[in-house]
Amino acid sequence: MDVLYEDNHLIIVNKRAGEIVQGDKTGDEPLVETVKQYIKEACAKPGNVFLGVVHRLDRPVAGCVIFARTSKALSRLNDMFRRGDIHKTYWAIVERNQCPPQATLVHWLKRNEQQNKSYAYDREVPDSKRAELDYRVLAEGDRYLLLEVNLKTGRHHQIRCQLAKVGLPIRGDLKYGARRSNPDGSISLMARSIDFEHPVTHQPVHIEAPLPDDVLWDKLFQCVK
Repeated sequence: MDVLYEDNHLIIVNKRAGEIVQGDKTGDEPLVETVKQYIKEACAKPGNVFLGVVHRLDRPVAGCVIFARTSKALSRLNDMFRRGDIHKTYWAIVERNQCPPQATLVHWLKRNEQQNKSYAYDREVPDSKRAELDYRVLAEGDRYLLLEVNLKTGRHHQIRCQLAKVGLPIRGDLKYGARRSNPDGSISLMARSIDFEHPVTHQPVHIEAPLPDDVLWDKLFQCVK
């Protein structure tokens, strides 16, 4: 497990693609339980370890995940997320297409529970929710672009769905139109960094996750201006 930040109030880890943050019907061990075991062993705690889930990332997505180590921190972090005081920056490798170097995307997303998929519309439709994000191109390769993405709203599969809608499917994301899968089952999307004011000490916190171990990530990163 890759711990990016840790104190008495919270812990931030680098989630690997394929891990689940919380338990689901697969029965696979979730990241929250792995982190609890780490804390139990590191701190020699005899009883149950409290660990609050503040937010999640989709299973095939990598990057920064915050957990709260106290109920006070959990309550404050939850409030901060609701107010938009915690800023996450995502990086995505997308299939190359003609697109502006930076843009704001606004769509209406409708979730299909049976398919575990969202659909983007240009106008509001019944049961849809407004979705907005900003992106900018960080680097260009022969077949792919590296984008930086900042969410203005938090919708189901928002980045994946909106980028696919404008012809920029994320590498490896077959569900949203990628041409082929990644060998490890991941998609090339990561929560690259996270910025916020510490909920207890009120000091600024900036955490950056390392890039996935992948040749294309490294190649495009070398081209970031």
